[in-house]
Order: sequence, then structure tokens, then C-alpha cells
Amino acid sequence: MSDRLTRIAIVSNDRCKPKKCRQECKKSCPVVRTGRLCVEVTSASKIAYISEELCIGCGICVKKCPFEAIQIINLPKDLDKDTTHRYGPNTFKLHRLPVPRPGQVLGLVGTNGIGKSTALKVLAGKLKPNLGRFTEPPDWQEILTHFRGSELQNYFTRILEDDLKAIIKPQYVDHIPKAVQGNVGQVLDQKNERDMKERLCADLELNQVIDRNVGDLSGGELQRFAIAVVAIQNAEIYMFDEPSSYLDVKQRLKAAQVVRSLLRPNSYVIVVEHDLSVLDYLSDFICCLYGKPGAYGVVTLPFSVREGINIFLSGFVPTENLRFREVSLTFKVAETPQETAEEAQTYARYKYPTMTKTQGNFRLHVVEGEFTDSQIIVMLGENGTGKTTFIRMLAGLLKPDTIEGGSDVEMPEFNVSYKPQKISPKSQLSVRHLLHQRIRDAYTHPQFISDVMKPLLIEQLMDQEVQNLSGGELQRVALCLCLGKPADIYLIDEPSAYLDSEQRIVAAKVIKRFILHAKKTAFIVEHDFIMATYLADRVIVYEGQPSIDCTANCPQSLLTGMNLFLSHLDITFRRDPTNFRPRINKLESTKDREQKNAGSYYYLDD
Repeated sequence: MSDRLTRIAIVSNDRCKPKKCRQECKKSCPVVRTGRLCVEVTSASKIAYISEELCIGCGICVKKCPFEAIQIINLPKDLDKDTTHRYGPNTFKLHRLPVPRPGQVLGLVGTNGIGKSTALKVLAGKLKPNLGRFTEPPDWQEILTHFRGSELQNYFTRILEDDLKAIIKPQYVDHIPKAVQGNVGQVLDQKNERDMKERLCADLELNQVIDRNVGDLSGGELQRFAIAVVAIQNAEIYMFDEPSSYLDVKQRLKAAQVVRSLLRPNSYVIVVEHDLSVLDYLSDFICCLYGKPGAYGVVTLPFSVREGINIFLSGFVPTENLRFREVSLTFKVAETPQETAEEAQTYARYKYPTMTKTQGNFRLHVVEGEFTDSQIIVMLGENGTGKTTFIRMLAGLLKPDTIEGGSDVEMPEFNVSYKPQKISPKSQLSVRHLLHQRIRDAYTHPQFISDVMKPLLIEQLMDQEVQNLSGGELQRVALCLCLGKPADIYLIDEPSAYLDSEQRIVAAKVIKRFILHAKKTAFIVEHDFIMATYLADRVIVYEGQPSIDCTANCPQSLLTGMNLFLSHLDITFRRDPTNFRPRINKLESTKDREQKNAGSYYYLDD
């Protein structure tokens, strides 16, 4: 028994429908045929139950289940001693825990559904770890004995004895208005234990919404409000679950500085973040999580920031000699072949004129520019600088007020496919029906299936209803719908929102390959720096005062555009030598000062 692999069986709650099938799992199981209850399904049971002790791992039930509701997974044998928590029979289990250190920021990186939020709940003392024994959970004495000799023993002892206060900033800030009533200023006044209200409101740009009701805030405003609510309170443990979603690059860095300002010699700060350049900037050390989403997750030992992120990207943990992903992810930017002069002449060139648009108190100037097919143009600017307005003008959804160059200069007519920033599922259909209805030709085309649908893992979502999809699943379906519609120009607004770091890189590769092969053009708004640099052939930089008066410059090369954009933000980037990902230099570091003096804010030293 000791030398055999540990096995876990996962039965998906929302997929298993015993009343709608012939209970193939039970009928086909060889162990059941020998008279032992390996798979149990009764008329009363809501889902099938699989006994992990009796299961022989043949996997027949997995193949026979019509709803693909079963996974049987063999785990490495050493992991069983390390089980931290399991929710119940045939459900997710977490192995080991990240080890926080006082006075330092611990970053967690891993795909969605791998146990990061579970780990946060355990470390916050909101979920008592049952060490895998969900029927007879252990008491605290036994839990402390289990963690004996590690830093976690001291940590849990402090939680129990000193009654440490932990605050979590939740992952989904959209749900905050349901729980919080009142306006922004009042809520912050109630929570203001550290007398930091003025400073936090200035840092997180909350002064302009201070009198607004929490229910009327946009995504980015809610995110900054949520960070302020956590930072304004006195606590020993601060936890931030994805603090950068909805924020632009400048706000992400500000939020990172606010999070770091919470460090005290005996306080703990833990951050889950999918924007790797922000995670890099924020953390002092990193734990990776690997495993199988929705089935099990394993936390690695703590690594230095650079090593931790590189391990996650390479998919190999050297300390455990374990590969958890077949491909390693790199950011070699020179993926688009540098065209020869003759080749470049075959590209179709498009022009748009200089134009202005006024909406309420906001005015946008667009400087004329041109673009070609097989090209991705990334728009860089803060929130409220008019990126979406420009996209909508290109799409013909908004008419410009003035076009310079006289009456003969017309806004060209483009056939456009548009993925908006906010995706609200109104459809009652399943994903399969929706794709059939909207992009019938594309979703049955072999090339589209292999280039777009397979990497975005759309197959697994086909039979689910659109309304029940999570944020990340909706985003992948929306990308698939956008690319599936025949068009000249693809306008994609924030493709990385809700996606985890791995899916972001996959999505970026899908978009890049599709645009190149289909000889189309894409305009993309993206705040995740790593994704923006990976995608961009050219960039449009927005300058001016957000929400008042802004200018969209003409498209320029990645290097000059990035330099201009970063000089406004006053940050510099270097490249990691192993996988070429952009890394933010710490402010006022030697490298930072050197690059600023040389005027090279963005480093492309291939």
C-alpha cells in the first residue's frame, strides 16, 4: 500500500446528473462487478460517489461518463502526508501551505482553481484545515503538531494565542456593492483606524469619487476603494486577492506601493496576483501553486521573486524535480518576422484622419495615423483617456465631431469585430448554441478549432450555460466569439481581465497567431504589461488629463512608444535574461537611475 500511488477521484458537482444518464460509471466499473461498492449512485443521490480506497485507477468511468463529470488522478506518493485541507469526498484538496514571514510580502502565483483562495482562507484563520480528514476533523492541537518544526507552527500559534486580526480584500470586487451601503467617504470614515484617510485617498485617486455611492462605482473605482478599506484598518495580516484587475498601469503601481506600505516588523502581507510584472514589483518572495485546476493544488517552498516567477513560467520545480506543465512560457518579442521591403509593400495600408470627439466634459483628439494588415496595435494610457471612445469611433459606433483636412476626408468604413471591456452574459443558451448562432462557419472550421478554440479550452465549456460561467470562462468565450466573426479590424478591450497568468499568455499567443495568419489588424487595449509588450507590433500612446482632455498619438514603434509611455509613469523596465519577460526596476535603484539618465525607460536588448 505504501509504495502505490495515491489516487484522488473528483466528481464535478455541476456536471454530474445521475437522473439524466444510465449511470454508466457504476455499470462499467470492474470493481463494482466484483461486488464491492466502488461507485455508488442511488436514486436519492444528487451526484455519484467514488471510493478512492477501492478505486483501481482503470479510468473506464472517466471515458464512459456522458457529461465528462469524473476525473481520476494519480498523485505522487509523498504528497499524502502533506494534505492540508479537503472540502469533502470527491472534491478539491490542497497540499501544503504557503509560509508567510513577518515584515515581508509573500506573493502567490498559479492558475485559477488551484487553491490560492483556499490557502488565503486557511492562513486568515477563516477556514480550519482538516488535514484531509473531512469526516472527523482534527483539533488545533493536532494541527499544530502536524506543522511542527516549520514557520507555520509559530504562525498558527500566534493566530490562536495573540488573536491576530486578518483582513482579506476579496477577488471579485463587483460583489462589494451588495454587502456595503453608503458613500465612499462614510465607509472609509467608519473603518479609519490608522488615521490614513487623506493619504490613501490621494494615492488611490479616490478624492473625485469620495461623495459617490458605493453602488455607483466602476470596476476600477471599486478595486481602489476595496484596497483603501483594507489598508485603512489596523490588522496583523493583510491579504489581497488580485488587487490589480480593472486598474491601469499607473494605478497598479500605486496600489503596489500602498500594499508595501502596510509592512511592519511583525505584520504579514500576502498577495495573489496574475499580472506578473506587478507581482514581481510587489513581492519579497514567492510560492508557486501547481496541480490540476478544480482537483488538487500543491504549494511549493518559498523562492526568491525572480526564481519563483521563472519556475512558474518554465513549468518545472527544480527542488522537487517535478514538471507540472509540458511547455515553458517565454516572451521572445521578435516573434513577428521583420518584413523585407518587398514583403511590406504587399500589406494593405489603411489611414484614419485627425479628428476630435467631445463627450460631456471630456475631449479626445486623435492624431491621424496609418496601420497595415497582419499588425497588432496596442493602446497604452490611463483609464479615462478615451481608448474605448477611439475604438468605438473606428467601429463606426460613434461619429467624430470634427475631421481635419476638409470635407473630402472621410472616416473610412471598416468591417469590425468588437470585444467590449465589460462582458455581461444576457444569453440563456449553452456555449455550443451561442457559438452556433453567432459564428457558425468559424467554429466548425478545423483551422479555427486548432488555432483558437483548443488553446482557449472552449471544448470543456460547450455544454455549460453561458450564465453559469465564471469571469475567466466568459472572457475566453468572448475572445472566441470576437475572433470568429469575419472582419477587417478586431477591436479587443482588455483581453486579460479575469484570466490567470497562464491563460493570459495563451490568449496573447492565440490573438497574435490569428491576426498574423488571417492577415487582419487588431487594436487592443491592455494594462497587463507583459501581455501588452508581447502583443504589440506598434503602440498608440495616450497623453493628457484623464476624463478632461486627452490626445491619442499616431501609432509608433514598440520601443519609442514604450519609452514615451513609461517616461510619463516615471518607471523603467529591464528584461529577464532567461525568459525575456519585462521586469520593473525598483524606484531609485542603480539600474533605474542609469536607464533614466540614458533616456531608455524600456529595454529591448535582444
